[in-house]
Amino acid sequence: MFPKKEKTQAEVETINKQELEEKIIQVLKTCYDPEIPVDIFELGLIYEIKIDNEAIVNIKMTLTSPACPVAGSLPGEVELKIKSIPEVKNVKIELVWNPPWDRDMMSDVAKVELGMY
Repeated sequence: MFPKKEKTQAEVETINKQELEEKIIQVLKTCYDPEIPVDIFELGLIYEIKIDNEAIVNIKMTLTSPACPVAGSLPGEVELKIKSIPEVKNVKIELVWNPPWDRDMMSDVAKVELGMY
């Protein structure tokens, strides 16, 4: 038998961040734009998820349009849902408009759900 290799602190942090990001993505998949029956992650509205070593999460997201009827509520919903993940210490949502969202940003799953294939 080979001796079990101990993981470095960096490897442990990377694995924890990776697991936490997967949990965040699962939570994001419970948030929907009410006009489109596909979750915001598959729609491509999440541009970036960053997790620091203190488990503070920064998310850059957009909306389908600046006039989106949930512009005032969806970012808050995303923040509350991500804060409900026990490992998350804090969340900052940044609403961005560049690059502008378009249908090409949707995942294949979203395109299938919307009958675009």
